[in-house]
Amino acid sequence: MAIFKKEIFSNWIVRNLIFAVIFIVVLLITASVALNIATRHGKTVEVPDFINMTPAEAEVLARKSGVEIKVADSVFVRRLASGVVFRQRPKSGESVKKGRMIFLTINSVVPRTTTMPNLVGYSFVQAKAEIVNHGLALGRLEYVSDMATNNVLGQKCGGRVIAPGKKVVAGSEIDLTLGLNPSDNRTKIPYLSGMKYISAMDAIHDSFLNVGRVRFDEGIRTYADSLDAVVYKQDGPARASRVMGTPVAIWLTNDLSKVPAK
Repeated sequence: MAIFKKEIFSNWIVRNLIFAVIFIVVLLITASVALNIATRHGKTVEVPDFINMTPAEAEVLARKSGVEIKVADSVFVRRLASGVVFRQRPKSGESVKKGRMIFLTINSVVPRTTTMPNLVGYSFVQAKAEIVNHGLALGRLEYVSDMATNNVLGQKCGGRVIAPGKKVVAGSEIDLTLGLNPSDNRTKIPYLSGMKYISAMDAIHDSFLNVGRVRFDEGIRTYADSLDAVVYKQDGPARASRVMGTPVAIWLTNDLSKVPAK
Protein backbone atom coordinates (compact mmCIF):
# COMPACT_ATOMS: atom_id res chain seq x y z
CA MET A 1 0.00 0.00 0.00
CA ALA A 2 2.80 2.37 0.95
CA ILE A 3 4.59 1.56 -2.32
CA PHE A 4 1.35 2.24 -4.25
CA LYS A 5 0.94 5.68 -2.58
CA LYS A 6 4.60 6.48 -3.26
CA GLU A 7 4.18 5.62 -6.93
CA ILE A 8 1.07 7.83 -7.19
CA PHE A 9 2.75 10.86 -5.63
CA SER A 10 5.90 10.30 -7.68
CA ASN A 11 3.84 10.79 -10.82
CA TRP A 12 4.05 14.51 -11.51
CA ILE A 13 0.74 14.58 -13.42
CA VAL A 14 -1.22 12.98 -10.58
CA ARG A 15 0.59 15.14 -8.03
CA ASN A 16 -0.27 18.35 -9.91
CA LEU A 17 -3.90 17.28 -10.27
CA ILE A 18 -4.16 16.66 -6.52
CA PHE A 19 -2.58 20.04 -5.75
CA ALA A 20 -4.94 21.71 -8.24
CA VAL A 21 -8.00 20.14 -6.58
CA ILE A 22 -6.80 21.19 -3.14
CA PHE A 23 -6.15 24.73 -4.39
CA ILE A 24 -9.63 25.00 -5.92
CA VAL A 25 -11.31 23.71 -2.72
CA VAL A 26 -9.38 26.19 -0.57
CA LEU A 27 -10.20 28.99 -3.02
CA LEU A 28 -13.94 28.17 -2.96
CA ILE A 29 -14.00 28.03 0.86
CA THR A 30 -12.17 31.36 1.11
CA ALA A 31 -14.49 33.00 -1.41
CA SER A 32 -17.56 31.71 0.43
CA VAL A 33 -16.32 33.00 3.78
CA ALA A 34 -15.42 36.38 2.27
CA LEU A 35 -18.83 36.66 0.61
CA ASN A 36 -20.63 35.85 3.84
CA ILE A 37 -18.61 38.48 5.68
CA ALA A 38 -19.16 41.10 2.98
CA THR A 39 -22.92 40.55 2.78
CA ARG A 40 -23.41 39.60 6.45
CA HIS A 41 -25.20 36.55 5.09
CA GLY A 42 -27.80 35.22 7.54
CA LYS A 43 -27.13 38.00 10.06
CA THR A 44 -30.33 39.99 10.43
CA VAL A 45 -31.67 42.06 13.28
CA GLU A 46 -35.08 43.47 14.15
CA VAL A 47 -35.44 47.24 13.76
CA PRO A 48 -36.06 48.77 17.21
CA ASP A 49 -38.70 51.39 17.92
CA PHE A 50 -37.11 54.86 18.06
CA ILE A 51 -40.40 56.81 18.17
CA ASN A 52 -40.51 59.52 20.89
CA MET A 53 -36.78 59.18 21.68
CA THR A 54 -34.19 61.93 21.47
CA PRO A 55 -31.43 61.36 18.87
CA ALA A 56 -29.00 60.62 21.73
CA GLU A 57 -31.31 57.96 23.19
CA ALA A 58 -31.88 56.53 19.72
CA GLU A 59 -28.11 56.32 19.15
CA VAL A 60 -27.64 54.25 22.31
CA LEU A 61 -30.44 51.86 21.33
CA ALA A 62 -29.13 51.62 17.76
CA ARG A 63 -25.68 50.50 18.97
CA LYS A 64 -27.24 47.83 21.20
CA SER A 65 -29.46 46.62 18.34
CA GLY A 66 -26.76 46.43 15.67
CA VAL A 67 -28.10 49.16 13.37
CA GLU A 68 -27.12 52.73 12.53
CA ILE A 69 -29.29 55.84 12.53
CA LYS A 70 -29.36 59.10 10.60
CA VAL A 71 -31.60 62.12 11.09
CA ALA A 72 -32.85 62.63 7.54
CA ASP A 73 -35.73 65.07 7.99
CA SER A 74 -37.78 67.08 10.45
CA VAL A 75 -41.43 68.06 10.84
CA PHE A 76 -43.28 70.24 13.29
CA VAL A 77 -45.92 68.63 15.52
CA ARG A 78 -47.31 71.05 18.09
CA ARG A 79 -48.35 68.37 20.56
CA LEU A 80 -44.99 66.57 20.50
CA ALA A 81 -41.83 67.45 22.42
CA SER A 82 -39.23 69.19 20.27
CA GLY A 83 -36.25 67.19 19.05
CA VAL A 84 -37.72 63.70 19.51
CA VAL A 85 -38.21 61.09 16.81
CA PHE A 86 -41.57 61.34 15.07
CA ARG A 87 -41.13 58.77 12.29
CA GLN A 88 -38.57 56.18 11.19
CA ARG A 89 -37.78 54.25 8.01
CA PRO A 90 -37.67 51.21 7.95
CA LYS A 91 -40.43 50.79 10.52
CA SER A 92 -39.90 49.10 13.87
CA GLY A 93 -40.22 45.32 13.85
CA GLU A 94 -38.89 44.89 10.31
CA SER A 95 -36.03 42.44 9.76
CA VAL A 96 -32.91 44.06 8.25
CA LYS A 97 -29.24 43.23 7.82
CA LYS A 98 -26.96 44.09 10.69
CA GLY A 99 -25.50 47.57 10.26
CA ARG A 100 -28.49 48.82 8.20
CA MET A 101 -29.04 52.59 8.25
CA ILE A 102 -32.34 53.67 9.83
CA PHE A 103 -33.54 57.12 8.74
CA LEU A 104 -35.26 59.24 11.37
CA THR A 105 -37.62 62.20 11.13
CA ILE A 106 -37.52 64.38 14.24
CA ASN A 107 -39.88 67.01 15.58
CA SER A 108 -38.50 70.46 14.83
CA VAL A 109 -38.15 73.18 17.48
CA VAL A 110 -39.86 75.72 15.22
CA PRO A 111 -42.42 75.10 12.49
CA ARG A 112 -41.09 74.96 8.95
CA THR A 113 -42.95 74.96 5.68
CA THR A 114 -42.83 72.63 2.74
CA THR A 115 -44.25 72.65 -0.77
CA MET A 116 -47.41 70.73 -1.50
CA PRO A 117 -46.75 68.16 -4.26
CA ASN A 118 -49.20 67.30 -7.03
CA LEU A 119 -50.60 63.89 -6.13
CA VAL A 120 -53.50 63.72 -8.58
CA GLY A 121 -53.07 60.80 -10.98
CA TYR A 122 -50.72 58.94 -8.63
CA SER A 123 -51.47 55.55 -7.11
CA PHE A 124 -52.10 55.51 -3.37
CA VAL A 125 -48.66 53.98 -2.70
CA GLN A 126 -46.91 56.64 -4.80
CA ALA A 127 -48.92 59.44 -3.20
CA LYS A 128 -48.16 58.27 0.33
CA ALA A 129 -44.44 58.15 -0.47
CA GLU A 130 -44.59 61.70 -1.85
CA ILE A 131 -46.45 62.92 1.23
CA VAL A 132 -43.80 61.46 3.54
CA ASN A 133 -40.91 62.71 1.35
CA HIS A 134 -42.29 66.26 1.61
CA GLY A 135 -42.45 66.11 5.41
CA LEU A 136 -46.23 65.82 5.52
CA ALA A 137 -48.56 63.25 7.09
CA LEU A 138 -51.28 61.13 5.54
CA GLY A 139 -54.74 62.02 6.80
CA ARG A 140 -58.12 60.63 5.81
CA LEU A 141 -58.84 58.46 2.76
CA GLU A 142 -62.07 59.44 1.01
CA TYR A 143 -63.24 56.96 -1.64
CA VAL A 144 -65.52 57.85 -4.57
CA SER A 145 -66.80 55.73 -7.43
CA ASP A 146 -64.28 55.48 -10.26
CA MET A 147 -62.99 52.96 -12.78
CA ALA A 148 -59.52 52.79 -11.16
CA THR A 149 -59.24 51.75 -7.51
CA ASN A 150 -56.75 53.71 -5.38
CA ASN A 151 -56.02 56.27 -8.08
CA VAL A 152 -55.68 59.74 -6.50
CA LEU A 153 -58.42 62.09 -7.71
CA GLY A 154 -57.96 64.96 -5.26
CA GLN A 155 -55.94 66.31 -2.32
CA LYS A 156 -57.03 68.35 0.70
CA CYS A 157 -55.50 69.97 3.76
CA GLY A 158 -57.68 71.05 6.68
CA GLY A 159 -60.79 70.00 4.76
CA ARG A 160 -60.05 72.26 1.79
CA VAL A 161 -58.63 71.49 -1.63
CA ILE A 162 -54.96 72.39 -1.72
CA ALA A 163 -53.19 73.28 -4.95
CA PRO A 164 -49.76 71.89 -5.89
CA GLY A 165 -46.92 74.27 -5.08
CA LYS A 166 -48.66 75.91 -2.13
CA LYS A 167 -46.64 76.30 1.07
CA VAL A 168 -47.90 74.30 4.05
CA VAL A 169 -46.59 73.69 7.54
CA ALA A 170 -44.50 70.52 7.63
CA GLY A 171 -46.31 67.71 9.41
CA SER A 172 -49.74 68.82 8.18
CA GLU A 173 -52.19 66.03 7.39
CA ILE A 174 -53.10 65.58 3.72
CA ASP A 175 -56.43 63.92 2.95
CA LEU A 176 -56.71 62.00 -0.30
CA THR A 177 -59.72 61.47 -2.54
CA LEU A 178 -59.29 58.06 -4.15
CA GLY A 179 -61.12 56.13 -6.85
CA LEU A 180 -62.99 52.94 -5.99
CA ASN A 181 -64.14 50.38 -8.53
CA PRO A 182 -67.10 48.34 -7.17
CA SER A 183 -65.51 45.16 -8.52
CA ASP A 184 -62.25 45.83 -6.65
CA ASN A 185 -63.21 47.47 -3.37
CA ARG A 186 -62.33 44.98 -0.61
CA THR A 187 -59.35 44.82 1.72
CA LYS A 188 -58.43 43.06 4.96
CA ILE A 189 -57.99 44.45 8.47
CA PRO A 190 -54.34 44.16 9.60
CA TYR A 191 -53.25 42.64 12.92
CA LEU A 192 -52.56 45.65 15.15
CA SER A 193 -52.12 44.27 18.68
CA GLY A 194 -48.78 45.31 20.21
CA MET A 195 -48.15 48.07 17.67
CA LYS A 196 -47.41 51.61 18.83
CA TYR A 197 -49.79 54.43 17.88
CA ILE A 198 -47.92 55.72 14.79
CA SER A 199 -47.12 52.22 13.51
CA ALA A 200 -50.76 51.17 13.92
CA MET A 201 -51.97 54.19 11.93
CA ASP A 202 -49.47 53.36 9.16
CA ALA A 203 -50.65 49.74 9.06
CA ILE A 204 -54.30 50.83 8.82
CA HIS A 205 -53.56 53.25 5.99
CA ASP A 206 -51.38 50.69 4.17
CA SER A 207 -54.45 48.41 4.14
CA PHE A 208 -56.49 51.21 2.49
CA LEU A 209 -58.55 51.79 5.62
CA ASN A 210 -59.14 54.83 7.83
CA VAL A 211 -58.20 55.30 11.44
CA GLY A 212 -61.50 55.35 13.33
CA ARG A 213 -62.06 56.29 16.93
CA VAL A 214 -58.89 56.12 19.04
CA ARG A 215 -59.39 55.28 22.70
CA PHE A 216 -56.58 55.68 25.25
CA ASP A 217 -56.39 54.26 28.77
CA GLU A 218 -56.77 56.77 31.60
CA GLY A 219 -53.03 56.78 32.34
CA ILE A 220 -52.25 58.23 28.91
CA ARG A 221 -52.49 62.00 29.36
CA THR A 222 -50.07 63.61 26.90
CA TYR A 223 -49.30 63.25 23.22
CA ALA A 224 -45.89 61.84 24.13
CA ASP A 225 -47.66 59.20 26.26
CA SER A 226 -49.83 58.30 23.27
CA LEU A 227 -46.79 57.64 21.07
CA ASP A 228 -45.51 55.07 23.55
CA ALA A 229 -48.91 53.40 23.95
CA VAL A 230 -49.61 50.10 22.18
CA VAL A 231 -52.77 48.65 20.69
CA TYR A 232 -54.47 46.00 22.82
CA LYS A 233 -57.86 45.91 21.08
CA GLN A 234 -59.08 46.67 17.58
CA ASP A 235 -62.42 47.05 15.82
CA GLY A 236 -62.82 43.84 13.83
CA PRO A 237 -60.62 40.73 13.78
CA ALA A 238 -57.41 40.66 11.80
CA ARG A 239 -57.81 39.45 8.20
CA ALA A 240 -61.53 40.26 8.23
CA SER A 241 -62.73 41.64 4.90
CA ARG A 242 -63.88 45.27 4.72
CA VAL A 243 -64.71 47.82 2.03
CA MET A 244 -61.75 50.17 1.42
CA GLY A 245 -62.03 53.37 3.43
CA THR A 246 -63.82 51.70 6.35
CA PRO A 247 -62.74 53.19 9.72
CA VAL A 248 -60.99 50.89 12.19
CA ALA A 249 -61.20 51.86 15.87
CA ILE A 250 -58.26 51.06 18.14
CA TRP A 251 -57.73 50.92 21.92
CA LEU A 252 -54.27 51.78 23.32
CA THR A 253 -52.56 51.26 26.65
CA ASN A 254 -49.21 51.47 28.39
CA ASP A 255 -50.03 48.30 30.33
CA LEU A 256 -48.40 45.52 28.27
CA SER A 257 -50.25 42.85 30.25
CA LYS A 258 -53.40 43.86 28.35
CA VAL A 259 -51.86 43.04 24.98
CA PRO A 260 -52.96 39.56 23.83
CA ALA A 261 -50.30 37.09 22.78
CA LYS A 262 -50.10 36.30 19.08
